[in-house]
Amino acid sequence: MSARRFDVAVIGGGMVGAASAILLLQEGFSVALVEGREPATFDESNAVGLRVSALSPGSQSILEASGAWRIIAGRRHCPYRRMQVEESAEGDSAMLEFAAAEFGLERLGTIVENDSVSDALWQVLKARQVAGDPLELYCPAKLERFEAGSESVSLTLDSGDQLTASLVVGADGPRSAVRGFAGIEQQTWHYGQKGIVAVVQGARPNPGVAWQRFMEGGPLAFLPLSDGASSIVWTRPAAEAERLLALDDDAFCEALSEAGEAFAGEIGATGPRASFDLTMRLSEQYAAPRVALVGDAAHVVHPLAGQGVNMGFLDAAALVEVLAGARSQQSEWHDSATLDRALKRYGRWRRSDAELMGRGIHGIRALFTPSVLGPIRRLGLKLVGKSWMAREAFVHRAAGIHADAPALARR
Repeated sequence: MSARRFDVAVIGGGMVGAASAILLLQEGFSVALVEGREPATFDESNAVGLRVSALSPGSQSILEASGAWRIIAGRRHCPYRRMQVEESAEGDSAMLEFAAAEFGLERLGTIVENDSVSDALWQVLKARQVAGDPLELYCPAKLERFEAGSESVSLTLDSGDQLTASLVVGADGPRSAVRGFAGIEQQTWHYGQKGIVAVVQGARPNPGVAWQRFMEGGPLAFLPLSDGASSIVWTRPAAEAERLLALDDDAFCEALSEAGEAFAGEIGATGPRASFDLTMRLSEQYAAPRVALVGDAAHVVHPLAGQGVNMGFLDAAALVEVLAGARSQQSEWHDSATLDRALKRYGRWRRSDAELMGRGIHGIRALFTPSVLGPIRRLGLKLVGKSWMAREAFVHRAAGIHADAPALARR
């Protein structure tokens, strides 16, 4: 069987991989997208899913450029224009508040179900394929073998298909096969915590505010949904998380009411619950000869800042920007020397930004773990609250529109 040739093979068709493929197509690259399972068609008659993302304005701009945002915007979603971060203790408390208008933004972010984003991106992919774009979808299929040569990469899929590509993009998640084949190492931190997720209804409907409270053992976040309910992410030590998951609905609501009473009041209803282990994973490098990593294949961060998928979309936009720039200067962009320079630029750019974000979140998490640091962190929150410049820097970084963000995010 002869191998089909592509400019880029994207391994992994989740949110970041699918967005990467679309952006590459828009720049005229031929693309093979390999994914084990096509996302289910999004159905609004179903209950709100447990997996939601707080998409930043930068991510929204990237999704607008891809053509997927118009589909997402026609479905249930919840923009939020205010965010509250608080830390409280007996006799003292501290709070930070952010309002979009204060920083010249229309919104601070948008809560969207992951299934909606994935389905919208795949709708765009299929439409582009029908329109004749140089795209081949290998689904269901998984990467089985990988051999990088001086001129191209040879790939064998478990479906028996064989491909060659000038570049392979690893968008295949935290246990990335591409990263393993490329020999890229990761630093990994296990927090001994779990994030509990659920959709809940409080006595006070969520007024469209993203609220987060730092407590001993981990933060609790209430993210707004369009019907006044909230999607929660409750970080607890692993043993306590298991205990909370084992409670019946009434007992769980009671425990959550006590933790989040300041914002939501008594929790009257909860849907299904789930949990996930919390880790931080930072790859030693984001590129190797003819290989680039994006999204969770490159980095996984603690969810307290809600930046995981936003960092992935920035990766996708940055990689395409670098590749398009290389091709504009050298039509033979895929020769080893030209591509190597482009990938090194991408790796330095995105690893620097992800390290700043990942280690910053790591440090904030550590600051809120030992109780002895309570007075220090309350003082820190109060000082930041009084500094408009500090809050502006935080908002622009979280919004994905800081000076070093890709052009698609800042547009």
